[in-house]
Amino acid sequence: MESSQIRLETKLVGEIRGTFYVPSYQRGYRWGTDEVLRLLNDVFDNGKKSYCLQPIVVRKSGDSYELIDGQQRLTTLYLVYRYMKNANPMYLDDPAFTLEYQTRENSEEFLRTIDMDRRDENIDFWFMANAYETIKGWFEENLRLRMRHMEEYLDEDVKVIWYEVGEDEDAISLFTRLNIGKIPLTSAELVKAMFLSGRDDMSQGKQEEIALQWDNMEKELHDDSLWYFLTNRSTGTYQTRIDLVLDLIAEKPAGNHDKYYTFFSLYELARETSLNDLWRRIQQTFLILKDWRENHELYHKIGFLIASEKMTLLDVFREAEGRTKREFRATLDGHIREAIRIKGNYGDLSYEKANEYQSIATLLLLFNVESVRQNGEQTEWFPFDKLKHDAKGKSNWSLEHIHAQQSDSLRTQEAWREWLRLHIPSVAEVAEDKELADAMRTAVDAERIERAEFESLQRRAETLLSSDGSIEFMHSIGNLALLSASDNSALNNSTFDVKRNQIIEMDKEGQFIPFCTKMVFLKYYTPSEGNQLHFWGQADRVAYVQAMNRVLAEYLEEPIAIAEEA
Repeated sequence: MESSQIRLETKLVGEIRGTFYVPSYQRGYRWGTDEVLRLLNDVFDNGKKSYCLQPIVVRKSGDSYELIDGQQRLTTLYLVYRYMKNANPMYLDDPAFTLEYQTRENSEEFLRTIDMDRRDENIDFWFMANAYETIKGWFEENLRLRMRHMEEYLDEDVKVIWYEVGEDEDAISLFTRLNIGKIPLTSAELVKAMFLSGRDDMSQGKQEEIALQWDNMEKELHDDSLWYFLTNRSTGTYQTRIDLVLDLIAEKPAGNHDKYYTFFSLYELARETSLNDLWRRIQQTFLILKDWRENHELYHKIGFLIASEKMTLLDVFREAEGRTKREFRATLDGHIREAIRIKGNYGDLSYEKANEYQSIATLLLLFNVESVRQNGEQTEWFPFDKLKHDAKGKSNWSLEHIHAQQSDSLRTQEAWREWLRLHIPSVAEVAEDKELADAMRTAVDAERIERAEFESLQRRAETLLSSDGSIEFMHSIGNLALLSASDNSALNNSTFDVKRNQIIEMDKEGQFIPFCTKMVFLKYYTPSEGNQLHFWGQADRVAYVQAMNRVLAEYLEEPIAIAEEA
């Protein structure tokens, strides 16, 4: 794929000429009605705007081309031209290209004659005849309009990506690469081929240098700490990660699903300047991204804006253009303030309201990111890769109640036993007598627990392990922390002391616990004189919110207020 004999260009359908030879290793024509109609409608609905079909991959072989990939599309285009010629023989020419078949010699003749009496002779004829009838029916729905415009669109507006390899290329290997598992040519592969195709009289040495630098960029982008700083997209979104850089240069909009948008954008850029200039731009763009990653302040500010989905990488890149680093930082600060701006006070928001839930989550994400950024001698870096892609392959983060919400969801014997088992150590440590802990142990060991018995033990334990006011402030920001959804589901029915122990165990096992969430359960924010390890009460909530106000002072329009206990 890196041969200097590659010829890569865009070619209007109307400019396709010559004989295309379909070798024996390919199956026959198999497009059905849906595929044919999709091609016709896509071309016609696009009208006079430039439009591109997927690549036609060929190998020059004497006076003809071996058709390695694109047989279905090219055969359908031939049938479209054949129908238009048959329907209007006085004004239109025969198709400008022909197809030959190594093992299906009669197929060439059938394409030329479309003899419906022979459609049942073999499966290839049947599919070709069916496609022709589909094309005929589509044109006849509005014959004059479609006949008048279709040839014009194909000749002047519709292109293919012409990917021609040298005669020494292993065609079977290339065909296998493109068709086994249906792995198409990607935009990145086409852009790379453009640099290695010999345009601009690039020397062999320069092409080898580009190939090496290209591979080094790809390798560096496989560092998840860099990748997930730059994007929220999973690694499976791209077949190669350098696509992210190329999309950035092409300014590909987030919602654009045109598979070859980036290739065409860069192809046009190379025509306007040169391949050497374009390559320098790719290198410079990549170095800018690396510089952001290595700058402690920019890393955290950009990382937050991307992780919170308040800005895309393209948005950030555009903001950086033409600005000094100081101006760029100030602009980022403005976007961060806007990202957390709400009407009213954060202390009044509730977990239970969907529109307020996300505002709380965004603020807590910023609290975590900024706490890490401001901590120590700039030696800690917030791990966006772990936030977006944890060890379990999940990236779904949610709000966790620090002090448990009501546990009505517990309905099975197994769930009741597990809840009691987890809370026995805390109850035994806090209670002045052992009666409650002993009753809980008896219930766990019993053959069956009655619902009324469990609910009575649960209420007594929750009362013992809760402080006044905990229920009243259950859904406010002072009782919420950021945690992985999978970890959250394992913890959400437990009181603070049990959650604290579980969080510590998770941390020991290497699971990622966001910085501030870990500090919450270690009672880091609560002054020692008001500190008691088994509860999460008013003093804890006040200290927690005061820490948010202190860390986020630069971005909050007004401090977060928390109501005093009655």
